[in-house]
Amino acid sequence: MRSHAPWHGIERMAISLHELTVVTATALETRAVVRALPSVRCIEAGIALRKLDHRQLSGLVVSCGLAGGLRDGAGTGTVVVPKSVSTSDGQSIACDDELRSALLDVARGLGLVVDEAPLVTSAALITGRERAEWARRGFVAADMETGFLRVPRLAAVRVILDTPQRELSPLWLQPARALAHPSIWPQALWLGRNAPRCARLAATVLAGAVAPA
Repeated sequence: MRSHAPWHGIERMAISLHELTVVTATALETRAVVRALPSVRCIEAGIALRKLDHRQLSGLVVSCGLAGGLRDGAGTGTVVVPKSVSTSDGQSIACDDELRSALLDVARGLGLVVDEAPLVTSAALITGRERAEWARRGFVAADMETGFLRVPRLAAVRVILDTPQRELSPLWLQPARALAHPSIWPQALWLGRNAPRCARLAATVLAGAVAPA
């Protein structure tokens, strides 16, 4: 293990990268994973898995990337390693204990703010009062991918980007079109600073949790 790695001194789990598939939603998240784990199999599945063929998935799958915060106290940069993931229609999936424990150890070892509460996956962006309702049900963050993955072993590491205090326009679900709306250009500046940083955090935690092949 290289002494300058950010997870130096943290025990890494004995999972070969050949056993692992990482699923990301966007090119930003994909680039972060590939830079942190250049040998890993990473599938850019699109927002809400629009580009995913589930036949591509096998073995241990990790959903890695960004999430929307639901609670007032879970700010931008909070690392979410959920015990379970639920879909908005009530289906629940328990996350893989072994990898979840390794991800938690790495995130805490790096001094990051970590939350283990459940993640909710929705086919639509959760905003406004819906955030408070899902938080009331015990969820810390939301995404549009993890709960729709149907695999034997699933884990997630997601870093909160937007929050109840800083909501993003639904226009960002189609970034190229969003930039045609001057009213959300200030959000573009904020995203440019924070989205890459949060994506890198998620990828760094994942890289620290898995052993080289």
